[in-house]
Amino acid sequence: MRFALLTRTETSDEGTFGTLEIAGHSFATGELPDRGNQPEVSCIPAGTYVCTWNFSNRFKREMYQVLDVPDRTGVRIHSANFMGDKSLGYRAELNGCIALGRSIGTLNNQRAVITSRAAVEDFENLMGGEDFELQIVDSIADPGGNSAL
Repeated sequence: MRFALLTRTETSDEGTFGTLEIAGHSFATGELPDRGNQPEVSCIPAGTYVCTWNFSNRFKREMYQVLDVPDRTGVRIHSANFMGDKSLGYRAELNGCIALGRSIGTLNNQRAVITSRAAVEDFENLMGGEDFELQIVDSIADPGGNSAL
C-alpha cells in the first residue's frame, strides 16, 4: 500500500493549510480550522488513516474517502478553494474534508487552495484508485515554538 504524508503548516480562522506528498509528487492542502474535531466545522485529528476509492452518494462519483476518522463519517478528498470558519464570516466549501490544490494563495481576500480541480484530477490519475495510507502531522509553530494545533 502506498503511503502519503500530509503536513499541516499554517492555520487560522481562514483554514488549515499544508502539503500532501506521495510518490514523489506534492499537492497543496486545505482543511477547515481546528475546532476540536467537531463534525462539519473542524479539520480531522492528526493521525494515520487508510484511504479507499469508492462511490460518494453526495458527489455522485468515485473519489477517495478517509476511513475511521474518530466520530466522523464521509470524509473525502476533493476540490475546494475556501475552508474558513463560516461562523466568523469566512467562506467554506468543505464540511470536514481535505481539499487539494496546486498552490495556496488568496482569492477574494481570503486564504485559499488554488487550481483545486486540476490538482484533484492529477492526484486521482496518479493514484489510479489504489488504496493508500495517509499520515497527517501538525507542523505548525507559534512564535514561541509551541505547536499551534
